[in-house]
Amino acid sequence: MQEVETVFHGRRSVVRLALAALLAGGHVLFEDVPGVGKTTLAHALAKALGLTFRRIQFTSDLLPSDVLGVSVYNPTTAGFEVRRGPIFTNVVLTDEINRAPPRTQSGLLEAMEEGQVTIDDQTLELPRPFLVMATQNPLEHHGTYPLPESQLDRFLMRITIGYPTPEAERRILMESVSMEAVVDRLEAVLSPPQVLALQGEVENVEADPSIIDYLMEIVRRTRENTRLRMGVSPRGAVGLFRASRSYALTHGRTYLVPDDVRDLVVPCLAHRLLPAGATNATVEAHEQAAVVLEGILDEVEAPV
Repeated sequence: MQEVETVFHGRRSVVRLALAALLAGGHVLFEDVPGVGKTTLAHALAKALGLTFRRIQFTSDLLPSDVLGVSVYNPTTAGFEVRRGPIFTNVVLTDEINRAPPRTQSGLLEAMEEGQVTIDDQTLELPRPFLVMATQNPLEHHGTYPLPESQLDRFLMRITIGYPTPEAERRILMESVSMEAVVDRLEAVLSPPQVLALQGEVENVEADPSIIDYLMEIVRRTRENTRLRMGVSPRGAVGLFRASRSYALTHGRTYLVPDDVRDLVVPCLAHRLLPAGATNATVEAHEQAAVVLEGILDEVEAPV
């Protein structure tokens, strides 16, 4: 996190959440206005962890083969060869995911869920670790294909970076004078095998039964709350539990505390809820869901 923060001058909580999502084996959806550092964060996180990185600009004419790969005929061998797409990397930034048509979105989300890609009759494993960091502009809806609730549920977290503090923005302005890319200054402080080992350590983070009950009570209340049309699915509960354990690991702990769960309730659950009166998962619906979750957190007593 310290290495990433040498070039990403946003909130440390955002860096910690992105790292926790990677260690949990999940994926992140950034919903924010352009120019707040989403690409810088993704590239910096990949370089600090010694991982490969690619960025894909999603557009309305993007095909699934442009992302996943395609099988092409080789006249020399008189056979077909698979040309792998840009998704074959450790960290992939899919910029403006809601601009691609549903067919391309579903192809990407299938790869996220299964960790593999099928091209014609060949099934290819994606590199490990594998992290998708998708972005979408919450204010620009012209010519977009909003992600349905079932596809939003595939993302472990939905994060907003927000505008930087005055001190952070001053550092950004001063660094903008240099023609050198700031990410080039980063050094890899971990290697891919070490990242995989850390992902395995998440399973060893201990959770007291009282904290599991606390998490389950929060999830149960989302399903019974009259202000919500759709509560948290079992997959959402599992995601919150695993993300909480990886979040504890980023704090250097091998055990859960109630704050680990509390801090991740909104990032992990708000995008999985649909407030009453909302027709789809808009920014307003997400904000309403976050308010409901904050109310539930105030009502449910945390274990001591």
